Amino acid sequence: MQTVYEAAGGDAGMRHLAATWHRRVMADAVVSHAFSHGFHPEHSDRLAAYWAEALGGPTTYSDTMGDETSVVRMHSGNGEHEEMDRRAIACFDEALTEVGLIEEGLLRQVLHDYFEWATTTTMARYHHSADDVPRGLRIPCWSWDGFQD
Repeated sequence: MQTVYEAAGGDAGMRHLAATWHRRVMADAVVSHAFSHGFHPEHSDRLAAYWAEALGGPTTYSDTMGDETSVVRMHSGNGEHEEMDRRAIACFDEALTEVGLIEEGLLRQVLHDYFEWATTTTMARYHHSADDVPRGLRIPCWSWDGFQD
């Protein structure tokens, strides 16, 4: 069976989606605040590699860029930000449409579910301090059936 990563267009699809999402969040008055401290110059490519790995693609992110601990630490210690999370998810849904995933089919739903889960669960778990994030976390895997242990 084809992975979610493959169905979404592989590396090229992930890069296009990540760049589209990033452009949208940078234009959003609330979500762009998360990037006000700056961001890696290759943010979209790194995000695409992270999503690719989480969705059944190659392990490029964890092999060369970091692990889940490093990603979660970047998103931790900023207090609760439910409005920002909602708007980031809305930007993701808009990006799905912009890249051509306009039908309400299974792929679009799985991608939305993944992003919503990652945003509101794994990236929002450690509100108080990035120091609370455990070492050695692995990038969560997501399939057609949702989160995979």
